[in-house]
Amino acid sequence: MAESWNKKEREKKKQQNKKEKEERKQERKSKSTQGNNLDAMIAYIDENGNLSSVPPDPRKKIKIDVNDIVIGVPKQEDIIPENNIHKGVVTFFNAAKGYGFIKDKETQQSIFVHANNLTELIKEQDKVSFEIEKGHKGAVAVNVKLLK
Repeated sequence: MAESWNKKEREKKKQQNKKEKEERKQERKSKSTQGNNLDAMIAYIDENGNLSSVPPDPRKKIKIDVNDIVIGVPKQEDIIPENNIHKGVVTFFNAAKGYGFIKDKETQQSIFVHANNLTELIKEQDKVSFEIEKGHKGAVAVNVKLLK
């Protein structure tokens, strides 16, 4: 038999679906016992960072001083002014661009040098003496002189 499309039939069907939906909802609520109390919902983190249902042992708690936490890059220490004259070898120098690098004999550190900080003209493999100052991006060689 064909379904009737009149208004009463549709309303009756809607009410029936609503009633069935509400019954299923009530059935799910009554079956669900998990999550009814706060203790079942709490999760803890153990000393290794893993989730656990057991609270951590308070005897294993470590106190951390907030002032000991360093965020960011630590400030660069100032260069000691004592024994500020260093010796090294020019590893690279581009005269056209006016900059290069000197390798310090003691620390083997590569130090930037600019043409404005030269007292004499230099080229690669020259032995030089120089002083180190703090620049914008790190150590800079100044008062660069050729060693004879």
